[in-house]
Amino acid sequence: MKTLLTVIFSLFAFTCSASGKTELMHANIDLSDNTSLKRGAEHYVTYCLGCHSAKHIRYLRIAEDFELNQDVVLKDIAPVGASIYDSMLSAMDKHDSNIWFGTVPPDLSLIARSRGSDWLYTYLKSFYRDDTKTHGTNNALFKDVGMPNVLWKLQGQQIAHFTLEGENKVINSLSLERPGELSPSEFDLVVTDLVNFLEYVGEPAKLKRQQMGKYVLFFILIIGFIGYLLKKEYWKDIH
Repeated sequence: MKTLLTVIFSLFAFTCSASGKTELMHANIDLSDNTSLKRGAEHYVTYCLGCHSAKHIRYLRIAEDFELNQDVVLKDIAPVGASIYDSMLSAMDKHDSNIWFGTVPPDLSLIARSRGSDWLYTYLKSFYRDDTKTHGTNNALFKDVGMPNVLWKLQGQQIAHFTLEGENKVINSLSLERPGELSPSEFDLVVTDLVNFLEYVGEPAKLKRQQMGKYVLFFILIIGFIGYLLKKEYWKDIH
């Protein structure tokens, strides 16, 4: 029992230290914007799929939900040689990933539902140069993360500015030391599209669920009103 409590406390402490005190930025996502979702899918395949699968979504579902021709999905989104019926699976070998990163990169199908879109948006914009790390980068939101900054060519290189809180160094802010291929506004759009796509992958039917929910609530109100009238009719003689 004591060992179990120690493990739970350690995990809790790790989670707190990983998230730190970084304030989350707002991700301005729109699941009804199929153009943004298509761009996000393209970015995911280009920058993320090499390590991270999204096994709960198929390219056929993307074509149907984004209102795209299947040939367009195979040409612009899916990797070369993929079938329209394939899931979004990474080709990375688990043995190799353990050697390179010390762990197997997680599947990201449910990462947006687990962490939230604001967390993902902030995380992808919070990498900074850290020469003490194997990959040369660290993250202000997720300290000592094992993932390299795969978007550094687009964003450029950020540096962290620290302040002292007691005996601890705390990140006060990040600044762009060396610009990337994109302007800050263009990079923001890339990250927004990517997070938008991950939000969609977490629950592809979310928009349909929300639209149907209005009719369900209306139906419940009607049934409730009818039930109330029946109750009054049945009990009027008693009262």
